[in-house]
Amino acid sequence: MENLNTDDFAHKIKQDKNAVIIDVRTPKEWKDGIIPNARLINLFEPVTFQREITGLNKDRNYYIYCRSGNRSGQACKIMESKGFKTYNLSGGIMQWNKELSKPVF
Repeated sequence: MENLNTDDFAHKIKQDKNAVIIDVRTPKEWKDGIIPNARLINLFEPVTFQREITGLNKDRNYYIYCRSGNRSGQACKIMESKGFKTYNLSGGIMQWNKELSKPVF
């Protein structure tokens, strides 16, 4: 896991053709706005989280965020233990100073 500040996180996503953005917040938090193109996989639903990550391609790079950076750090550790390459947004979406999108349901 590599911890990245907002600028580095945004820059790496833009440059990485294998980037997948994952939001590990709750559906209620998700409704408040997301980093564009993020996919919701709620860490607080551990069975669903494990099932969802099992189906992910390990050849991709995963950019993970939450509200403050704590849950995303936990998610990165879980995913790294299963062979994924992950990047954590330090400070979470609370530090995100870029555009947010409304999620599509």
